[in-house]
Amino acid sequence: MAPPLRTPIFPDKVALMKATVPAAMITAPGSGQGKSMVTAALARLHRNAGRKVRVFKHGPDYLDPMVLEVASGQPVYQLHPWMTGEDECRWRLVEAAQDADLILVEGSMGLFDGDPSSADLAKLMGIPALPVIDARGMAQTFGAVALGLSKFDSALPIYQVIANRIGSPRHGAMLRESLPEGISLLGAIPRNEAMSLPNRHLGLVQAGELGDLEQRLDSAAGVLAEAGLDGLPLPVTLEAAPPESPPPLLEGVRIAIARDAALSFIYRANLDLLQAMGAKLSFFSPLTDSALPDADALWLPGGYPELHGATLAGNRPMLEAIRNHYSAGKPMLAECGGLMTCVDELADHDGEIHNLLGIIPGRASMAGRLQALGLQSLNAEQGQLRGHTYHHSRLETDWHPLARTRKVAGAEAEPVYCRNGLVASYFHGYFPSAPELVAEIFRGQAIRPLTDKEPDHA
Repeated sequence: MAPPLRTPIFPDKVALMKATVPAAMITAPGSGQGKSMVTAALARLHRNAGRKVRVFKHGPDYLDPMVLEVASGQPVYQLHPWMTGEDECRWRLVEAAQDADLILVEGSMGLFDGDPSSADLAKLMGIPALPVIDARGMAQTFGAVALGLSKFDSALPIYQVIANRIGSPRHGAMLRESLPEGISLLGAIPRNEAMSLPNRHLGLVQAGELGDLEQRLDSAAGVLAEAGLDGLPLPVTLEAAPPESPPPLLEGVRIAIARDAALSFIYRANLDLLQAMGAKLSFFSPLTDSALPDADALWLPGGYPELHGATLAGNRPMLEAIRNHYSAGKPMLAECGGLMTCVDELADHDGEIHNLLGIIPGRASMAGRLQALGLQSLNAEQGQLRGHTYHHSRLETDWHPLARTRKVAGAEAEPVYCRNGLVASYFHGYFPSAPELVAEIFRGQAIRPLTDKEPDHA
């Protein structure tokens, strides 16, 4: 099915899609409480019970959805009232609810953090929030935290909470007794190695790098079952109008997409949109393949090139193939890690220098701390491409950007370099927000940036 546009135009008499399904927003008071693994374990628990589980992720994120897809066995899409648009949020949930037995939405950061926050999405969708609260070092204060979350916004229903990382059954009983009237304890999860996954500087280790992920998830599901978390949340009724299909702006265009351990940050919705506009997609590995698929355009998405610099640099046939594609003036999009792959030199965390594509003069160097984070947009005459940035490296180059993205607050942010068919930036775009602009990028048409007016961030 074709993905929706960010603000689709609906026919006057279109029939609304409607469905009722158990659903919950898995959230927390803040990051680090364990909500990602709890969401994945819940998905696996109910999947193992024979239910079809659909999981969604609030906001921009590539790594959590990889794990959630393995856990649920179903595709995972982003929901974000600003980045994907409110209409798309509604439609994706209703479409999933047509045959799902359970819908889970994993929040981001703390429940009320960000604008729009996980709480904003829950209210928009009419889904209750289910906070996961790390109970280590906590007793009766657990009830105060739960009460505060439930009272902070009266429009957001919170009926249950989950206690995570408890020390003993008695500890769990104390937590249950501390809860105020109207809030119950869905379950108390003991401290257990099964409830953790390895991390690195951008978040979770990629699902494809964890050879024992299936076993980890089954073990985590078992922990939740023993904690009494095998019940379904309350059902909610969802409704939305179906979207219009995007125009066939990429009919017959062949797009080769890098996808391996080095470059893998790809939204499913982006692939859906390209196909819905008529593009023919193929995939290749910059690490192991020696040639590109036959293609009119090339996409180098984000990822971890800094972890694979020596292998990328050593695959000379692939580097030469990509250089030839660029030299021929064929369209090429390079996002974040893809941008880093395009430079002369990449300096990794250990300071080792790797000679890469040499398309963009200069060096990308890993920094000791986060260099940029947040929602942004690329504003052009062809549309406003919404997305985000999140990187730990910095780029030194004498190329001058054609445009800059803008933060939600309006300030200029990431440079966007455009030359000889290449569009390169640290910015990650959510393609359905601007189908026309995306189509022109992959057809090699020039971006026409808006520089004299502020973007509409409504």
